[in-house]
Amino acid sequence: MNFRHKKREKIDITLISMIDVLFVLLLFFMVSTTFNRNTEVKIALPEAAGAEVEQNPKMVTLLIDPDGKYYLTGVDGLPHELADQQLETLKQELQKLAEHSKDQPFIINADGKTPHQAVITALEAAGDAGFSHITFAAQHPKTRQ
Repeated sequence: MNFRHKKREKIDITLISMIDVLFVLLLFFMVSTTFNRNTEVKIALPEAAGAEVEQNPKMVTLLIDPDGKYYLTGVDGLPHELADQQLETLKQELQKLAEHSKDQPFIINADGKTPHQAVITALEAAGDAGFSHITFAAQHPKTRQ
């Protein structure tokens, strides 16, 4: 009988190759990541006291900046500036939206310094397009941002 103890080999786990793989994966994800910068139109809504309205995800929103430029929210929820700022272009874009969403709320977000004519033009174009639930957005004085 052989009672000699066999020498055990030391087991080494090589971490260097695993660390290399992790760094390669980290580098890959950093390079392939895209960063989105959402476009926003800076408007300061006029203030009005009243009840806050529930947010309806299915609504058509028209933004009007202080210069009187029109922006329509697209399917992605981001405002897109009209190609040209003519009344006929605004009416055509609203006609396209009215085909699918005539019964949805139509909200006009106009800056407090927007010319009154731009707001009236937007109101007229929305009415001509067939929207019946037209409202204006205002900011509650307590929630001023």
